[in-house]
Amino acid sequence: MISSEEKIKKLVHNSNFAVRFNETDPLGIVWHGNYITYFEDGREAFGRHFGISYLDIQKSGFVTPIIKSVCEHKFPLKYGDICRIETTFENTLAAKMIYKFKIFNQDDKLVCIGETIQVFLDSDGELMLTLPPFFEEWKKKVGLL
Repeated sequence: MISSEEKIKKLVHNSNFAVRFNETDPLGIVWHGNYITYFEDGREAFGRHFGISYLDIQKSGFVTPIIKSVCEHKFPLKYGDICRIETTFENTLAAKMIYKFKIFNQDDKLVCIGETIQVFLDSDGELMLTLPPFFEEWKKKVGLL
């Protein structure tokens, strides 16, 4: 069971992106499927910032496929919008990575919220039921353990 102290520990990173023309639909708004790509951009920026990028994970002999993604749209984005994605790593004792996302437009209006959950597979494709050693070390380094 996770203690209440464990539940409140999280890491947050903000990054910016501009909506490109090819991401919009005939209505002139961002096509709904592109928000998952924005989440990916947020995870990658988070990983580079905190030293847990996909390349770092692969070098350690693991991959982290997404097993769940959730996306809730609040307000549309349009071509040319300059946006901010807030990526939050939710700490858990389980061998998985939980990210929560908030996307804001240039007026700081919340336009989308979401979540992804990733698990660890070893080089044989086997699901890890305990924290991989490199991940446990990373969590200690950033103050989550």
